[in-house]
Amino acid sequence: QVQLVESGGGLVKAGGSLRLSCVSSGCLFSTAAMGWFRQAPGKERECVAAISWSRGVTYYQDSVKGRFTLSRDKAKNTMYLQMNSLKPEDTAVYYCAADPKDRTYTWPPPNFGSWGQGTQVNVSS
Repeated sequence: QVQLVESGGGLVKAGGSLRLSCVSSGCLFSTAAMGWFRQAPGKERECVAAISWSRGVTYYQDSVKGRFTLSRDKAKNTMYLQMNSLKPEDTAVYYCAADPKDRTYTWPPPNFGSWGQGTQVNVSS
């Protein structure tokens, strides 16, 4: 089982930037894919970005392409989500997720097995 802890959320004005971090611990050798999801009030959880570690491929939801970037610092067991040009509609709780299976063969990817506690992102207009 992988443990995940997110940080970096906060309040930012539209057009601003935030960088979310996700620190992983536990059985990291078994992680095949990771992703960033978000859930806004009254809406279903959606995947905004996901990466296949085995294939080295990253996927993004159309609404965040060109604005969000998923990256990883392997030495620190940390995944990041750099979010630029933020919009009020990006307001949500953001979660990182991991799975021992490569869930990125389909989009949106199916549910991941391990989840962090989430970090709130608020974008004001």
